[in-house]
Amino acid sequence: MTAPEIRQLDEQTVERIAAGEVVERPASAVKELVENSLDAEASRVTVAVESGGADLIRVTDDGVGMDEETLRRAVQKHTTSKIRDIDDLEGGVGSLGFRGEALHAVGAVSRMTLRSRPAGGRGTELVVEGGEVTEVSPAGCPEGTTVAVRDLFYNVPARRKYLKTESTEFSHVSTVVTNYALANPDVAVTLEHDGRETFATTGSGDLRETVMSVYGREVAESMIDVDADESNDGERPGDGEGPLAGVSGLVSHPETNRASREYLSTFVNGRYVTASTVREAVVDAYGGQLAGDRYPFAVLSLEVDPATVDVNVHPRKLEIRFADDEGVREQIRSATESALLEAGLVRSSAPRGRSAPEQTEIQPGGDDATAGDTDARQPGSPDQPDQTVSPDSPGRSGSPGTAGGPDTGSEESTGDSGHTADRPERTATDQSTTTDQSTVTDQSTATDQSAAGERDEGAVEPRRDRPDSGATFRGGGRQERLGEGEAGVDAEFDSLPGMRVLGQFRETYVVAETDDGLVLVDQHAADERINYERLRETVAGGTTTQALAEPVRLEVTAREAELFEAHEDALARLGFRASLVAERAVEVSTVPALVAETAGPELVRDVLGEFVESDVAAAETVEAAVDELLADLACYPSITGNTSLTEGSVLDLLDRLDDCENPYACPHGRPVVIEIDTEELEARFERDYPGH
Repeated sequence: MTAPEIRQLDEQTVERIAAGEVVERPASAVKELVENSLDAEASRVTVAVESGGADLIRVTDDGVGMDEETLRRAVQKHTTSKIRDIDDLEGGVGSLGFRGEALHAVGAVSRMTLRSRPAGGRGTELVVEGGEVTEVSPAGCPEGTTVAVRDLFYNVPARRKYLKTESTEFSHVSTVVTNYALANPDVAVTLEHDGRETFATTGSGDLRETVMSVYGREVAESMIDVDADESNDGERPGDGEGPLAGVSGLVSHPETNRASREYLSTFVNGRYVTASTVREAVVDAYGGQLAGDRYPFAVLSLEVDPATVDVNVHPRKLEIRFADDEGVREQIRSATESALLEAGLVRSSAPRGRSAPEQTEIQPGGDDATAGDTDARQPGSPDQPDQTVSPDSPGRSGSPGTAGGPDTGSEESTGDSGHTADRPERTATDQSTTTDQSTVTDQSTATDQSAAGERDEGAVEPRRDRPDSGATFRGGGRQERLGEGEAGVDAEFDSLPGMRVLGQFRETYVVAETDDGLVLVDQHAADERINYERLRETVAGGTTTQALAEPVRLEVTAREAELFEAHEDALARLGFRASLVAERAVEVSTVPALVAETAGPELVRDVLGEFVESDVAAAETVEAAVDELLADLACYPSITGNTSLTEGSVLDLLDRLDDCENPYACPHGRPVVIEIDTEELEARFERDYPGH
């Protein structure tokens, strides 16, 4: 075999490879350009994009500006005004930019035009195409700089091909601009998409006012102040010694939350970062007030000695490394928890109405979308009638996982992809179930609101795994453990292996014996697969929806409003009838019937976020996007982990799983069934040698 030839790559190829590390998508270019504007001491920054940023990105500022010589140098490789040498880098970087590669990298994969004028000087226009300066000329322009980036990745077709939908790319752009607006409340920041203003901040310096501009009044009013300064020497809870000189900002009431970490904004010395240390510390401060798949709004600024934090660990500078990671984590957690305690928003026990049920019956369903509903029912209680969600019903819960919803009880109750299957209890009065064919069935049912009121009276400790928890069935008022009563329940299936059901392990996994060994079934993943396939069939035949007693008006963020307009058709396919009734408000009139009993209209916000979170090329069509979202919607009515099942419920669950097209994986790809054959068991117990 001939040894491969080692070749030197040409300069153009090297530059495009390097540019790809810095400019991953339109949002990457926006980030670099906005950072340059802020480093230029701008008091006003306007970002305008077209087609999600693929066709045009224009960033305009009123900063110090550049003359012709400086402008020529700025687009060259590894040129910067931020640092001089390695000593500056090792001593700590105080500016946002410092590598000297942003403008050169952006220009290498686009057609870029720069116009700039310093105070009292002349304006200059410089054109870069594919990394080469093609034109320099005088230009009339205001003081400051405007950078226009057109046809991003025009010369790297493979990279352009894998850009996502316009709405997804713009959502990433919006995240970047939003975070730098929040990090700099004294700078007036405007974001425009396809000629329309998405949001604009005033630059007044008031952080809460800035939050209102980008997230809306509802979120802004739910925020509480965090202010912990090391100089206070521990006079307030959360203050005291630590690696951070200060922690300040705003965090939201526990009930104001989302299913995405997107709204956890963290800044280190003014730099927007997605540091897991900081984000996890904020969430930890809420204790049991948030479900495992819910995240608060937060805008936290950390002040730290630049020499104790490394910002040069990733090309996009989003990830950083603290010298004292654990110290930073504890200081942030303590400061956030202190603010929540002072506001009376943290309790030592679970929020009201969030205790786990002792027993859940899985009810077999028919063709309508209420099948698969697994609402908790106490032993011996009659089945509850189907009910709609009334926006004004007493005891009505908020969005899934908020303080008004059921508690997960333990880590075992967490479902796929961070989804926690415990959802708000149903509380409603009237029902109108409709289909796309306008078939309407009206039912009126009365609910016992006093029971809901009693649940709301006080906090109930979440149920945890007990030290003696074993495989149990609870049914008929009698509890059986392995080794008691019947030896097991035999069951035959078409797709699944025949098995003898032995019990549950930690009230989360069904344990069964087969001819070849043992089988473990994740009850949540199994029910999620069942609900997903039912949802998929329902959508294919015309979505069954459930009308709300009255339309519910939801305030949305600027990002969510943009996503709503882009995906309104997909939402309708799923069963959400909604309309944008104001710049930042959506009115919801129907929800999918399958999830109506376990989630309210607030689910619209989470569904919108999923269009971005899934972030796959297949989501470019409504049909594919709907299928992506069905997998997430299937989680809401599914039986949870940490829930005891009766024998009949287990067998019903397995029967319905056996009828699925793919009973071995949940819609997110997580395994449903794990088989351990006799050979593996014998090997683990070292019985694979003579005499044993």
